[in-house]
Amino acid sequence: MKPAPFRYHRAPDVEGATRLLAELGEDAKAIAGGQSLVAMMNFRLARPRHLVDIGGIRELDRLHRDAGGGLRIGALTTHHTVQTAPAEVLGAGFTVLRDAMGWIGHLPIRTRGTVGGSIAHADATAEWCLLAVALDAEFVARGPRGERNIPAADFFLGYYTTALDPDELLVEIVFPRPAPYAALTEFAERRGDFALVAAVVDLDVEEGTVRGGRVALGGVAATVVRVPEAESVLAGGGSFEACAAAAAEAVDPPADASGSTHYRRGLVRTLVRRACEEAMSR
Repeated sequence: MKPAPFRYHRAPDVEGATRLLAELGEDAKAIAGGQSLVAMMNFRLARPRHLVDIGGIRELDRLHRDAGGGLRIGALTTHHTVQTAPAEVLGAGFTVLRDAMGWIGHLPIRTRGTVGGSIAHADATAEWCLLAVALDAEFVARGPRGERNIPAADFFLGYYTTALDPDELLVEIVFPRPAPYAALTEFAERRGDFALVAAVVDLDVEEGTVRGGRVALGGVAATVVRVPEAESVLAGGGSFEACAAAAAEAVDPPADASGSTHYRRGLVRTLVRRACEEAMSR
């Protein structure tokens, strides 16, 4: 299929991109790797009248640790760049990010798709959206009114909907702290397909004992969700099996052609337990 007609604009820098987005209004969409937007346009699920190409803005292609030990990722950094980043950049504290990249599509998708594009697309099963919510990431957005930081917990509003204004551009993703005991796991019908359900667990471990943690799920609601019921089990010293059971009981996943609500609850239970065990093994 072919997309509906549109006009193409190439932005020279961030300021130029936000100026174009402001001028063109809500009929404009920013495009970088195009791995999600182009597919939706080809099926005419998205019909922007203007595309603002930000792919040439090299300042947004970066990956580095900050002075406080956190990790800063430019919006145009590709999944493959993260997957192949040297140990001195990611280190043991961010191994979960490198490992999670293997779940994203196939190699050609990972070499073209960008971190910022995945987050701005806001698919509820996207690995970056799950990681951001579970690890308390912040997003840096820039627009005509300046720059602002948006916590991941406040960023995802609904199906493919975010807190970005139409004239704002996501420029950086900040993971404020290492997560040495975190893991992501998911289930898809075929390797490389979109996940039916995905889970991220980030454990707080002291002297070999779990003191608490964070549990985030994708594929069970319109957005990524944290599961406080499962987190309470971890904080109370409960078993991983009890944590997984609490997570499955707490959610009400939608039923569709790929699986019933009961089936998805079963996936939640299996994936949360598996993620807990993998996180602890680190």
